[in-house]
Amino acid sequence: MTEQPAPEPHDDPQADTIRTRQFQPIWLIPIVAALIAAYLAFTALSQRGPLVTLTFSTADGLKAGQTKVRHKAVDLGTVETIRLSADLAHVVVEVRMQREATAELTDKARFWVVRPRLNAGNISGLDTLVSGAYIEMDPGPAGAADAKVQRNFKGLEDPPAVRSDEPGTSYILHTGHVGGIASGSPVLYRDIAVGEVLNWELAPDGQSFVINIFVRKPYDRFVHTATHFWNASGLSIELGANGVQAKVSNLQALLSGAIAFDTAAEARSTDPSAGGVTFRLYANESAANAASYTQNLPFMTSFNGSVRGLAVGAPVEFYGIQIGAVTSIKLVFDPAGTESHVDVRYDLQPERLAPFASFNGVPPLETARNLVKRGMRAQLRTSNYLTGQLFLGLDFLPSAPAADATQIADGTIVLPGTVGGFDNLTATVTALSAEVAKIPFAQIGADLQSTLHGVSGLVNGPELQQSLTALAATLKEAQAVVQHIDDGSAPMLKKLPDIAANLQAATARSATLLQSVQDGYGEQSQTRRDLDRLIVQAADTARSVRLLADYLTQHPEALIAGRRAKATEK
Repeated sequence: MTEQPAPEPHDDPQADTIRTRQFQPIWLIPIVAALIAAYLAFTALSQRGPLVTLTFSTADGLKAGQTKVRHKAVDLGTVETIRLSADLAHVVVEVRMQREATAELTDKARFWVVRPRLNAGNISGLDTLVSGAYIEMDPGPAGAADAKVQRNFKGLEDPPAVRSDEPGTSYILHTGHVGGIASGSPVLYRDIAVGEVLNWELAPDGQSFVINIFVRKPYDRFVHTATHFWNASGLSIELGANGVQAKVSNLQALLSGAIAFDTAAEARSTDPSAGGVTFRLYANESAANAASYTQNLPFMTSFNGSVRGLAVGAPVEFYGIQIGAVTSIKLVFDPAGTESHVDVRYDLQPERLAPFASFNGVPPLETARNLVKRGMRAQLRTSNYLTGQLFLGLDFLPSAPAADATQIADGTIVLPGTVGGFDNLTATVTALSAEVAKIPFAQIGADLQSTLHGVSGLVNGPELQQSLTALAATLKEAQAVVQHIDDGSAPMLKKLPDIAANLQAATARSATLLQSVQDGYGEQSQTRRDLDRLIVQAADTARSVRLLADYLTQHPEALIAGRRAKATEK
């Protein structure tokens, strides 16, 4: 048999077709796509985290497949499904978290929906108006030892005031009234916002409130054991001696309420207070300042009159300086109506009187007795006549009747009191009314009526009419005399210019005469010089005559013998 040679490969078209179908370059596209899909699937599965369930009261702003779960603007998961709960009371949201967030899904984590909010004077979430709402996650304190794995969470309806990673310290406040304080209200230190109110709730006894606050670092170092907190909400208006004073910490405190705190100077050197310590929240700054005085001496005064306008917390003043505050006002009723009175209890704080804080070692009761003997009394006084508010004043009244201070069983010192305020004004008005009542108005009226009757008779009598007639005639005659004088003086008045000219000429002639006399007989005139010589000669003559008289007195014989006798003697 003859062997047939094998055909060449290129000579067989079918073989070429089979070889071409075994591998085509275009097949690389689906292969690469499959590899990419496998890689993406592997990557998605490798990054796929657990499925968590969140419950909210509403799904407002949430969308399945679009809404993200974020922490510090980093995506940690995506909402997969949104449905109503079986009882239709809330919304169940299932979120597929990423693997990197698995470790943070503990009972310490918190979730809430970020949407535009206006709360406590703050506006937040405005960026969601463009990007849409999202779910914010707070993983809680890092590395908490007591953290437990959790997959079901109840979402917060409002964002927490403080994040878990924000440094600071939390404290607890107790108060009887919340006022305008709300979650997110600022905590102020010297009018600077240093923290926030986390939340508040009614205490188990139903009579007070518990408020949780957070103070950021480094301001928490200003909180000490002796620190006092007070309600700084709203606008404070005081009517005092300086007029109307309005005070508000800042605009946010006016809108959303606020809490302020401060520490007395002597306590600022102590160590800062630890977190979780409980403090009392006072109603206002004045009450907080009063609480800084630790020593309180109980006193009481009974009043028989009205105490309307006096309230608990009203100041007790001594010489116009507050030294205490009213603590209670109680009516002691007597059915017979004879012994009813009002007991006003108040605390005096000796620390306000620095030099006498210890009463110099003298017991308070003895000190009170000494002061009462000197006339000190407790008196209700009006602090504001517009509102009728009263305060308790301790003053020395020299005219006060004798009294003494006592002490009751509970250690309260009882001081005597006296009327004051409107009661004092009423008593003064009553005494004045009594004095006015003593005035004999009837007798005065009768005398006044008699006087008026006499005056009426005098006015309407004929004598007055005659006098008025005579007076009118006299005035008429006087008017005629004046007219006559006026007519007679007119020619004389016309001659006055001539008289004045003559007087002026006479004055000139007199001046000329005086000048001539001065020239003829003045100090420099010849007559004056001749007169001076004549006087000198007269003086010489008088001296010669005097000498002659003296000589004749001694030698009378000279009248007979002459001067020769004198020569013979020589």
